[in-house]
Amino acid sequence: MPNASLSDDIALRIALAARTLPDTDPARLIRVLKDAVGLPPTAERLSGLTVKALKQAADGEFADFDQSALKAALGILKGEGGLKTDSVPSLDAYIEGDMPNSIRVACASDTDENLDGHFGAARRFLIYQVSAIEHRLIDVRTVNEYAAGEDKNAYRAELIADCQVLYVASIGGPAAAKVIKREIHPIKDDQGGSARIRIHALQQVLAHKAPPWLAKVMGQAPEARVRFEREEAA
Repeated sequence: MPNASLSDDIALRIALAARTLPDTDPARLIRVLKDAVGLPPTAERLSGLTVKALKQAADGEFADFDQSALKAALGILKGEGGLKTDSVPSLDAYIEGDMPNSIRVACASDTDENLDGHFGAARRFLIYQVSAIEHRLIDVRTVNEYAAGEDKNAYRAELIADCQVLYVASIGGPAAAKVIKREIHPIKDDQGGSARIRIHALQQVLAHKAPPWLAKVMGQAPEARVRFEREEAA
């Protein structure tokens, strides 16, 4: 399909939508759209597209994709809410060892300081150091697709290998297995929104009844972890 048959607006929608889908580039998405709405994909044609149609197009090429990822891609393709531009959030001052009894948390992100990324397609990971009394954004790690090689999920898991917790909008089973193998605990949260809000909620958990595995990571004494287990069993 000649590039001239795509408007700049639709080309941008397709490029951004492809980022939300695992192992998908614009060319792959266009192949699916060709079957779903025909070529060239126009704003009018895309307005009638559904998640079901996306799943069934091109012999079900996207049939196994996470529903929330497909919904996010569909919203971008339809231009809902406008096309977001994002900025890289500023880091908080941090020196290794600054925050005793803290854990490191990754949030998959596509825009600003939001938790809105699918694990296999997120543009970057926001890295927070979190304790019961404070949290700091200490790093923003951009995904380099060219460095990922054939196993993109393994590359992404390695990128956050120093973290104990991962927040994602969505994650597939094989990807979750690679994350868990790195002893990172994945937490799926498809509501989106501010990553800071999720981190603040995690702080409340750390301050009150952290699960035993998390208490161990934080360095809590064994008796504190046993007390938690007994309270949960009561």
